Amino acid sequence: MSKKRLIVFTGAGISAESGIKTFRDSGGLWEEHKIEDVATPEAWVKNRELVLEFYNQRRKQVIAAKPNAAHDFIAELQNKFEVQVITQNVDDLHERAGSKNVMHLHGEIMKARSTADPSLVYSLKKVDILIGDLCAKGSQLRPHIVWFGEDVPYMEQANALAEKADLFVVVGTSLNVYPAAGIINFVNVTTPKWLVDPGDFNLDYIKQLRHIKQTAVNGVKSLKEELYKNL
Repeated sequence: MSKKRLIVFTGAGISAESGIKTFRDSGGLWEEHKIEDVATPEAWVKNRELVLEFYNQRRKQVIAAKPNAAHDFIAELQNKFEVQVITQNVDDLHERAGSKNVMHLHGEIMKARSTADPSLVYSLKKVDILIGDLCAKGSQLRPHIVWFGEDVPYMEQANALAEKADLFVVVGTSLNVYPAAGIINFVNVTTPKWLVDPGDFNLDYIKQLRHIKQTAVNGVKSLKEELYKNL
């Protein structure tokens, strides 16, 4: 008997419990920087050194962080379901917890890419990207991150996966950050859905949704019990 297809859509809340700071929890600032100064194409044109140093520091935070119980649980689900993780997070905590199929909508902090050819993506062998670090075509490397104002390249692919889900789980996101949050609109109305997040949201428009109002780490305990009833 084939396993049910389970899509797990994760956001900043799951990484926050591993100590990774989020933009929305910092008053619109990341490490005391305004978003427009470090996370836009315009910022890259204006001050590449600042942008690179900002992401170098974030990369060090990610390396120091460890997967938490929610990451571990999502990896464990692979034993019972055909699991696809779709995440808004740029860290590698899902992979380090053992998840095999992870799609990063907003890029990956542990990778760099060419400014001349977006298809040239490199896994970093060192912590920092510096001015003068070049791709194979001789162009400056930049963080492999989808900045504000840039297209989300995997969005259509993610929506197509959501359409085929037998079960759909959201962990650690308010479903307010578009276009990524729109993914739930592609899930079949009859598909069982769960949201694990402590926030208060008006989700009456989403059919077959159970809201577990807890943090990721605490909420997955209830989620586990309910999911395993759907085997």
